[in-house]
Amino acid sequence: MNVTKLFGENVRKHRLALGLSQEALANKSGLHRTYIGAVERGERNITLVNAERIARALEISLADCLREGE
Repeated sequence: MNVTKLFGENVRKHRLALGLSQEALANKSGLHRTYIGAVERGERNITLVNAERIARALEISLADCLREGE
């Protein structure tokens, strides 16, 4: 699996576990809702800065967003 798909799937998993909508995650991270959706679908090759913003909003480490098989 490529890294953008893996990151997106893990973001979605953690977001849902917290009971957050894409809009709520977008607000917490300072990003746009449609951007979050594209990240979750693996359609965006995001910067490390934005990846860190998303991870912090999810209250997890960036490494947790990149773990396979969780």
